[in-house]
Amino acid sequence: MKRFKSLAFRSLAVSAALSGVLAAGIVLAGSTFSTRAMAQDLTTALSHAYMANPDLNAQRANTRGVDEGVPTAKALGRPKVTATGDVGATTIDSRSPGRKSHSELFPAGVGLSISQTLYNGGRTANGIRQAESSTLASRETLRNTEQNTLLDGVSAYMNVVGNTALHTLRQNNINVLNELVRQTKDRFNVGEVTRTDVAQAEARLASAKSDLALAQSNLRGSIATFRQKIGIQPKKLAETKPVAAKRLPKNQGEAVNRALQDHPAIAAALHGVDVQLLQVKVVEGELYPTVSLTGSLSRRYDSTIEQDRRTSASVVGQVSIPIYDGGSAYARTRAAKETLGEKRLLVDSARDRVVQAVVASWALMEATGYQIEGAAAQVSAAEIALNGVREEARVGQRTTLDVLNAQQELLNARVAQVTAQRDRVIASYSLLAATGQLSARTLGLKVATYDPKVHYEQVKDSWLGLRTPSGE
Repeated sequence: MKRFKSLAFRSLAVSAALSGVLAAGIVLAGSTFSTRAMAQDLTTALSHAYMANPDLNAQRANTRGVDEGVPTAKALGRPKVTATGDVGATTIDSRSPGRKSHSELFPAGVGLSISQTLYNGGRTANGIRQAESSTLASRETLRNTEQNTLLDGVSAYMNVVGNTALHTLRQNNINVLNELVRQTKDRFNVGEVTRTDVAQAEARLASAKSDLALAQSNLRGSIATFRQKIGIQPKKLAETKPVAAKRLPKNQGEAVNRALQDHPAIAAALHGVDVQLLQVKVVEGELYPTVSLTGSLSRRYDSTIEQDRRTSASVVGQVSIPIYDGGSAYARTRAAKETLGEKRLLVDSARDRVVQAVVASWALMEATGYQIEGAAAQVSAAEIALNGVREEARVGQRTTLDVLNAQQELLNARVAQVTAQRDRVIASYSLLAATGQLSARTLGLKVATYDPKVHYEQVKDSWLGLRTPSGE
């Protein structure tokens, strides 16, 4: 009887120790989502990603390069001015019956030529429109890259948050199990438990160490991803909540409609159709006549005799009518039309991908909502069950293993709760991105938002200059 009471007392002691340490871990895990006045918050992290992410900055540079296609296309309709100059030396020896002469000349000349295309089958006008459509497509691609960058930032942030909480829970579990193994061995030495009890405790400790190693690996990986996507080292991360419900669609149908109207991937694909349609017209323009006007002015010195000076000027109109080029223009026109069909199909593909992303994000939002409710109920029930097992252990009706199993169920419930909270935040931002609404402006990031129109306005009518507006 005395041994039975000692067993019950020791079981209760281990239960209390495990409950206390685990509760501390639970509080710490929960604080990952609710701590105040932390060094970093999600807004700060996303602001840094918006400014410093290399993929996003590379796409901005690409968009600026595409802008230059407009002045390039306009150059085809502008005059071409060419200046020429030459200088040389000429020796002339002349002999005839009774006469002999020798002269040395230094002929030189300067010239100026101006040519202007008056008509080229609409290739200039269509080329300008094509370049403008390419610029619009590039802007939408940039907007899509911005969405992906911010969503990657949210995922990286929340993965660090969640994995930190899970690592804390796992580490606390190790601490408790180490104490449990020590106490179980002490009890075995005095004959209160068998070798089986010791083996069960050691097996549970080994399993917990394996779980901790995986948690450490996941945490290190998420920190590395955070540095890659955000560009800074994560520190203590502040409270993060899902996107407010008022900013999200009310139902899946509304989400799909919003995505079909606003998603940048669809807009970029539509502009791609415009670009290719104009490419067809540009190639067809090669089959039309070309009308041009050329004016030239030149002056020659010492052409045949010393002190000779001649000035000439001309204006020439030219019409070039293509007759047959071997079929090249026809083949390229047919190829451009086939590519146009491809671009139209890619629009359908983009719509299907966007709709799939919306449906998947909406389903994930609903699922995580149920998961959070279920995890909360599971935690509450596990706490009640643990208290019951502890009371039964107090009177000797439960063993240390029973208490440990109850504690493990509570730990698993807390892990599920942390995971569901993390997934809920990511799912809400994923839905925002799927509808085309995730941007620095909509999130209210405290950064100077990048406006691609600024660079376009600076270069669209440029006639000359090698330096970019940024000074490079």
